[in-house]
Amino acid sequence: MFNKGTPGTPSYRDTLRAHRKPHHFIRNGLVFVALGLFAGAAALAVVQPTETPVVYQAHQSLALPAPFPQAPVDTRARYLSETQIRRGDTLAALLQRLRIQEKGLQQFLVQDKSARSIYKLYPGRTVQAAVDTEGNLIWLRYNHTPGSREKSGIVSKWLEVSANGEGKFEATEHSRPADAQIRIAESEIQSSLFGATDEADIPDAITMQMTEILGSKIDFLQDLRRGDRFRIIYESYSHEGLEIGVGKILALEFINKGKAYEAVWYAPDQSSGSYYDFEGSSLKGAFLRTALKFSRISSTFGMRKHPVHGGWRGHKGVDYAATTGTPIHATADGVVDFIGKQNGYGNTIILKHHDQFTTLYAHQSRFAKGLKKGDKVGQGELIGYVGSTGWATGPHLHYEFRINNKQIDPLSVDLPVARKLDRDQLKTFERTVAQYREHIHFLAGLQGSDDTKVAAR
Repeated sequence: MFNKGTPGTPSYRDTLRAHRKPHHFIRNGLVFVALGLFAGAAALAVVQPTETPVVYQAHQSLALPAPFPQAPVDTRARYLSETQIRRGDTLAALLQRLRIQEKGLQQFLVQDKSARSIYKLYPGRTVQAAVDTEGNLIWLRYNHTPGSREKSGIVSKWLEVSANGEGKFEATEHSRPADAQIRIAESEIQSSLFGATDEADIPDAITMQMTEILGSKIDFLQDLRRGDRFRIIYESYSHEGLEIGVGKILALEFINKGKAYEAVWYAPDQSSGSYYDFEGSSLKGAFLRTALKFSRISSTFGMRKHPVHGGWRGHKGVDYAATTGTPIHATADGVVDFIGKQNGYGNTIILKHHDQFTTLYAHQSRFAKGLKKGDKVGQGELIGYVGSTGWATGPHLHYEFRINNKQIDPLSVDLPVARKLDRDQLKTFERTVAQYREHIHFLAGLQGSDDTKVAAR
């Protein structure tokens, strides 16, 4: 079993980041190959060469344009400088590093309400300045929100302060839609899922999406094996050449223990969209294998010695050890049938699903704000937080999967099969799948050679 970090660690992401290796554009003799992807989009794959690297070059003759007449000298020729905000930085320190000594500028930034976004300096964000040939400020720019998720998509927001040359300044807020790209990546699991995605420069947000999309097919807590491989196509957003955010996964293939699991995003009839396998079966209609993103199983289904009362008795669920406050998510669409305290279960939620299926989530520290009996919840929606209420010796989630009110082992049961698209929807769906399948199979072809290892970028 490969997990991300040690169970119970308050921040497993911080632990992983501390052990990440720096990425370089060229390292260890790797050759980067560009893949054409859709209109105007491109992706990169990393190919591990054999003993003698092979480099492919393309040549094309281009006609040189006629020479332009010499342009006049711009007396306001710009010199650009940039600095990154550090923890504990002050506005004065930033201006000093940028070598900006414009009289009255700092006072304007501190006092003028139109420049209020610079009052809050976020470590890691950038401040840029442009000056003329004499060192006079032309503009100062604070990129305070490089990636804001709006209804229209990902946008970049910045404050720009212009100097009019007379000791006066004007501050205005700007925003611009981020540049959208489609990226394709592949990697192989050697130690953990997040280790593989780190090696492929895949953002954590995309990794988490992957576990959510295929959570009904793969138990990412205990099913992963060394040598498992995934290929993924996802949206990425950039501003001035820097990646500032990601969108959704468009297509995905995950090979776990030799079996391929596929997913593609599809929105039939202008609906909100969902994920389907390549045959058109919805992945959302099935049950997730676990209600916690990452944890460890502390007690399985079956006979055990009770940790509180002693003696051997049947354990009708699965216990997941996690720190108090870890979010708990619904494993399928359903309705809250019970929410409150229930004997040894402590704070408990029971969800009623389609047909005769119900799920139980016990020992919670607290419930999701505003959740009450009769509320509808969606698959993956937050319903509560891990705790140790009731008969519990430590913080954990007790999870039960029931059919006709009879507890069934959720780790071994065949989960309900999702519904498929109808015939008319399948026609347009197949066209959607075709454009992604080609590129996923292309990566698979690169990886097929025994002496060629394909990683992702």
